[in-house]
Amino acid sequence: MSLRDIGSPRWFRQHEYIEKLNMQAILNASANQEEFIKDLFVSLGKIHHEATIINLLETIMYHKESSEAAGDSVLDLVDYCHRKLTLLAGRSVSGEIPRTLEKYIEGRWRTVLPEDQLKLSKHDGQVFMALLNLLLKPDCQRKYDFNSFNKSQLLKLRGFLTEVVIDQLPNLLDLKHFLSQLAVTDPAAPKKDLILEQVPEIWNNIVMENSNKWKAIAKYQVTQVFNPSESELREQASRLAQTYNLDVMENLIPDKPKCGACGRTGVKRCSRCQGEWYCNRECQVKHWPKHKPACKLMAEAIQKLQEELNISS
Repeated sequence: MSLRDIGSPRWFRQHEYIEKLNMQAILNASANQEEFIKDLFVSLGKIHHEATIINLLETIMYHKESSEAAGDSVLDLVDYCHRKLTLLAGRSVSGEIPRTLEKYIEGRWRTVLPEDQLKLSKHDGQVFMALLNLLLKPDCQRKYDFNSFNKSQLLKLRGFLTEVVIDQLPNLLDLKHFLSQLAVTDPAAPKKDLILEQVPEIWNNIVMENSNKWKAIAKYQVTQVFNPSESELREQASRLAQTYNLDVMENLIPDKPKCGACGRTGVKRCSRCQGEWYCNRECQVKHWPKHKPACKLMAEAIQKLQEELNISS
């Protein structure tokens, strides 16, 4: 599928299929069942849709055989992550997105309180130790080109090597000394050995294939993708509603639903709005006076949507 067809009906159908594969992969991994979706991707190696694929890769790339089967495409994945992180960092600095600090801890993104922001997580420590081992390695220092740009980028690390950080990882003192020495010296130029640099092939192919076509692609997208008819919008909404089935989505949530009345694990939900859970009939009856207004609004909205979809079909 070409770049200009992103957002087309064909693209939406493909997205629907991939989203279902993603849901099934997460369900299989959560239930410790046979992960046939992972085996399928290892054998076929076909991925296309951004957000869904990243979620899916998070599940299947946990396995060693998946990473090995990806081959050189892993470089494209690393390049993609670098570009997205750079974009998010830039948007955060410019104020486009909230600057609430979150860290990936114990398999989940967790908000870090201001008083805990200087504490190193396990992943923070791994990154610092990787940089320490890489930059202090004699072979790396001998082969790495410490030109003015690379040198300026490395020296930015000094801003992160605070006393608080070094107290938590004393080994980083060696890295700080190396950077201080680098700031006042010019390392010898690397030997002119043959150096092969890998490039992200998928990204390069997209750029080369669409070079000098960007305006034409944008013009096509404006007329064909960003101006759908009312009937096309209704069809898309109907298909997405079927894809993101409420029962399936709730199975993907790690935490069990809670009773709206007492907070215990819910086993049945309101048959009218499908939005509130209860542990038993008694709690449902007790909670009805509070739930009634919201239930009525939700039920009316669902009924109106169903009527509109039936009319359009």
